Amino acid sequence: MDSIHIQTMDLTTLKAVISDIRELIVPSRFEKAIQTDQRTIQIGFRTLLGLTWIEISWDADLPRLTQIQKPSLSGGDSTLAKQIQHGLRNFALTEIKQEGFERVIELGFSSRPGEEIIKTIVFEMMGRHSNILLIDQQRKVITLGRQIRIHQSRVRPISTGDIYVAPPPLKGIEPSSKESYARWKKRLLVVPTKLLKALQDAYQGVSPSLAIQLIHKDNDSIRNLLEQSVQELSEDDWKQIHRKWLIWVKSIENNSFSLSFHGPTPYNCWYLYNKKYSHCKNLSLILGDYYKNLILLKKISHTSKEIQSMLDKVKKSELKALLGQEQLLEKSKGSSLLKEEADNYLCIQPPRKEHIEKAQKLYKQSKKLKRSKGIISQRIKHHQEKLNIIEESEEFISNLLLSDIKDKESRYNSILELKEDIELHLSSTKRNRKSSTVQKNSQPTPLEINSPNGLIIQIGRNHRQNELISLKQGRNGDLWFHAQECPGSHVVLKSSEAFASDEDIQVSAHLAALFSKAKGNQRVPVINVPVKQLRRISGAIKGAVSHRGGKIYWGEPLKGRHYLESKELI
Repeated sequence: MDSIHIQTMDLTTLKAVISDIRELIVPSRFEKAIQTDQRTIQIGFRTLLGLTWIEISWDADLPRLTQIQKPSLSGGDSTLAKQIQHGLRNFALTEIKQEGFERVIELGFSSRPGEEIIKTIVFEMMGRHSNILLIDQQRKVITLGRQIRIHQSRVRPISTGDIYVAPPPLKGIEPSSKESYARWKKRLLVVPTKLLKALQDAYQGVSPSLAIQLIHKDNDSIRNLLEQSVQELSEDDWKQIHRKWLIWVKSIENNSFSLSFHGPTPYNCWYLYNKKYSHCKNLSLILGDYYKNLILLKKISHTSKEIQSMLDKVKKSELKALLGQEQLLEKSKGSSLLKEEADNYLCIQPPRKEHIEKAQKLYKQSKKLKRSKGIISQRIKHHQEKLNIIEESEEFISNLLLSDIKDKESRYNSILELKEDIELHLSSTKRNRKSSTVQKNSQPTPLEINSPNGLIIQIGRNHRQNELISLKQGRNGDLWFHAQECPGSHVVLKSSEAFASDEDIQVSAHLAALFSKAKGNQRVPVINVPVKQLRRISGAIKGAVSHRGGKIYWGEPLKGRHYLESKELI
């Protein structure tokens, strides 16, 4: 997961997306603004065909503008979202402007189509300098994504109330299909530098990903050619690059774009190939899904590392404490020996005063050790329970990182829930409730899949989801599965809805084996009990249950994986 490469949105992609969404939302009525994180806002526009959403992110690493699926309506309470919501209420989006090769986009709003622009959203997609601003008719800043102070930029500081000033002009000239091959080549040969730098210095709109697409022959030659001096290129190299250069420039000039996920970069938005491309009207939505999925994978990876680091720290502390208590317990076993020694002193005839004093001292030590034995045993049990929670949490992380489980958004929510549970029950520094990373009213989202005969099978992917499906949602007639004496997920077959066949039960056992620490084994013993027999363990972490009896089935993790891959998640 660490090897995930997300292609940065460049000028070509930006123009392709603008061309696509302009047809969708111009004109349209502003509906809602939601800020999902510190540097991302989602805006809904009402058209005759329904509600269309776009996402604008001024994140330093991955600034972007895309269309997105309908989001969960959360995060709208941020100051920026409120100011945009208030400033654009009852306004219509009547134009989207983007001049030449500038990466500044203006969304103009009027009272109604055909009237003058009154408010404008300005999105500057410029790497770490990216920003979003809402300005009025006099170009005065109403609100913005981030304030730029004088100590951050002497060229263009900008804050609320300032008059908006456009960024400095780009270096280089605008590419043109009318420029001759000789003039193009001569311009790139002016300075004896590397090819990539020559392209970026001489012309506007050339990104590293575009440069790779232009020089692509085979994967091995890409880096070498870009790092070669322009004076070392052969005439054949120059002609092949220029041929693709013209195709790219004409795509820009004719506003004609495609979307291909084949080639030397993760995707491209111009006619790099004669085939293997998708000329589709929902180009911006496909790119929105592309960024959403990969960003979620990055977040899952990053959060899982945070959790694992937290678990490693707690585990080290608990193992040290457990060892100390076990050593004390070993010492407490000597209480009977001390008592026996004291008895021997009193058996001396006649016992002298020092013998009696010595015996009393030994009796006292023996009683103290005997009393401490129960307390030490409780402490050992406490540390062992914490280590069991850690082991189970590590297994949850392992399952959530399975790349072939498709529901990335619910996986991310599940790992955030897991992080909060660990911070609450294991971390020495308790988390502030107000800084919760999971939405206050959000419902845990366990994995759900249909059994062979159409019953729902629920799989908990963290502690609170285990509690939800086993204790809160469990109904009389539901069946509970768990790998025997092994950390793993709770699996519940909703047989309260209809009769569960042997095949349904066996598939549930396979899935319980798959979502357990024993998933590397060929066969795993899985215990099955009715949900009504489960009892919550008081004072333990969410999802900790006890039960009596039960049937044992043999689950095969490989069969569970094949079944999971063959079915659509609910």
